Amino acid sequence: MKVMRKLPTLVIGLLLAPAVLAAVPELCGECRAEKFASCGGLLEGLAVDKDGGLWAVDLKSGKVYLFGDKGECRERGNTGGQPNGAKFGPDGMLWIADKQKGLLKMDTRTGLVTPVLNSFHNEQLRGLNDLVFDKKGGVYFTEPYGSTALKPDGRLFYLPPGKDARLQLVQDGLAFPNGVVITNDGENLLVGEFALKRITSLVAPDSTNLFEFPLVVVTTQGGYGPDGMLMRPDGILLAANFRAGEVLAFDAARRPMGSIRLPPEAGLDTTNVAIRSGWLYITEGDKGEIWRVRLTK
Repeated sequence: MKVMRKLPTLVIGLLLAPAVLAAVPELCGECRAEKFASCGGLLEGLAVDKDGGLWAVDLKSGKVYLFGDKGECRERGNTGGQPNGAKFGPDGMLWIADKQKGLLKMDTRTGLVTPVLNSFHNEQLRGLNDLVFDKKGGVYFTEPYGSTALKPDGRLFYLPPGKDARLQLVQDGLAFPNGVVITNDGENLLVGEFALKRITSLVAPDSTNLFEFPLVVVTTQGGYGPDGMLMRPDGILLAANFRAGEVLAFDAARRPMGSIRLPPEAGLDTTNVAIRSGWLYITEGDKGEIWRVRLTK
């Protein structure tokens, strides 16, 4: 793995997003959202298992939910902390980024939660937020807590696969790094810098592209900033825009395509997204609900 890269002082390639349309016809027509589930709490970390089961975590209570076909909230475990992000790993376990407990994994058959790590160089991590697995089975995760727009000292870490793997620092100097995804070619990591309302592209540590460097590829408007994100196979990026009640869509060139907005009766705290069986699922943290939109593409 290459050494940690420092962000350049001058960030090139900034795409200033114009006013975004409140629909994405290419993806979902009028993009009408319907309520799927209501559990309360602060729902986060949408994840889909190999059998198509939909899961989410509650930051407030520590609960881990599996949802029934009609949106029933079925508790399947509890981290005992404050879970933020969740993804299924290649081992079939649900891996969880927890603000208090660090990196965890849960056996969804039994509900048993096992600690993976919560320290770096013998210092406790400052709180995890989101995570994503690469094709090798390694996991990237963000550590935002304590960082702000005026104190950009959030970090992105990587834990390689294997029982003897050691945690590696990929990037520091980030302003509340929140959601994280990997581009489909594996060359770049897209990190939502929540506190600066932007999505920054970082060079993957094992990238072979000598001409890549860190740059801002998206800026957002409204709300607080980008939360959970999803990278589609066609290169379309979907990002929950927290406190704006919407999911933003960007094409493969990171041009804004539009906004999938929740209806007025929904809360504004859109936190995470997942795709299952032709539907886009969206967690909303203020009211503890899940909404969904039928996709046409």
